[in-house]
Amino acid sequence: MNNAELQEFAQDYTDAWCSLDPKRVAEFYAENGSLTINDGVPSNGREAIARAAESYMVAFPDLVLEFDGLEFEDDRVNYHWTFRGTNSGPGGTGNAVHFSGYESWELNSDGRIESSLGYYDNEEYQRQLELGVEPE
Repeated sequence: MNNAELQEFAQDYTDAWCSLDPKRVAEFYAENGSLTINDGVPSNGREAIARAAESYMVAFPDLVLEFDGLEFEDDRVNYHWTFRGTNSGPGGTGNAVHFSGYESWELNSDGRIESSLGYYDNEEYQRQLELGVEPE
């Protein structure tokens, strides 16, 4: 993919997250693609990726993801994002969060994500879940 196509892919991926449809998110991955968040256990395959996305969508029913930009590093594309939402899903704290992170993508020849390594500051995320953030 060229730069314009990658920008469009990233915006479409962002829109999929904002749709709150986890299957739409999973469609951006190769059939056997993987998503790993903060060095945790990988979600392998579209079904598992959809479940991982759904866990955030259920916890944050007003989830909004913003596409902050792309960065190119060797054979990977780093997709930078900002996440906003209120933890008002089942068992939630009711607190708002606002944090940024990125996913480091390896794309396959079909233009799908073969592997995504996602990172965000988990300590700050946990603090915001407990105490919230001021609305902007």
